[in-house]
Amino acid sequence: MSPAGKTRPVRLGPRSVAALVLVGAVGVAGFGWPFLAPPASAVSAHAQDAPWLFAGLLVLLVAVVAATISESGLGPKAVAMLGVLAAAGAALRPLGAGTAGLEPMFFLMVLSGRVLGPGFGFVLGSVTMFASALLTGGVGPWMPFQMLAMGWFTMGAGLLPGAERLRGRAELLMISAYGFLAAFAYGTVMNLAGWPFMGELASNIAFVPDAPLATNLARFVTYCLATSLGWDLGRAVLTVVLTLTLGATVLKALRRATRRAAFESQVTFDAPGA
Repeated sequence: MSPAGKTRPVRLGPRSVAALVLVGAVGVAGFGWPFLAPPASAVSAHAQDAPWLFAGLLVLLVAVVAATISESGLGPKAVAMLGVLAAAGAALRPLGAGTAGLEPMFFLMVLSGRVLGPGFGFVLGSVTMFASALLTGGVGPWMPFQMLAMGWFTMGAGLLPGAERLRGRAELLMISAYGFLAAFAYGTVMNLAGWPFMGELASNIAFVPDAPLATNLARFVTYCLATSLGWDLGRAVLTVVLTLTLGATVLKALRRATRRAAFESQVTFDAPGA
């Protein structure tokens, strides 16, 4: 008797892919509406109400997680690993809160997504951010955006090439490069979630509903440079440093745990005498 097949705790079947595409499309609209909606549209006219409207993304996120889990037949071992990693990520997040964007949870998320695949990665990222919000009291209309952005971040690591073959220094460099760029991308999309609702707090960089696209784009870039560049840089650099120093050990531990759990292993029986 021998195990066969790849070990992915959460497979991306047709229903899961469709749900992820749907949530991705709504997420793009939720994050990017200041640049997508015409100045005279109803969305721009009700800019201050939009965060509560798009907070409905939480319902879709839960639906995606449920669809992914139900279609993959997530077993108890995968659920246990999901719980352990989500708890670890949620516990790591407060350690760097308020300290120049030093957030060690991103390091754990990117390595977990790499080993456990895009399906598990999206579920893990979303659940971790949800658990972290409950742990730190950070529940609000921004939470669905954080869940979606972290789900994308962790899923992207699972989509990196060479999952079955690439190992060693080359793999760590690739993961580090992804973590560096994705840390900035996470900060940028989260800026989009809050920037339109600044009102009169910063008139020179605030969103103006009736302004042309080029004007608002310039204001947003200025806003990012002035308010979050240091935080994003700290997050990106720490992710790279932890990946290069601890990545090999963590990857080895995650892969060993995955093999021992035998996720999705299909049992085949050898013919007598084979």
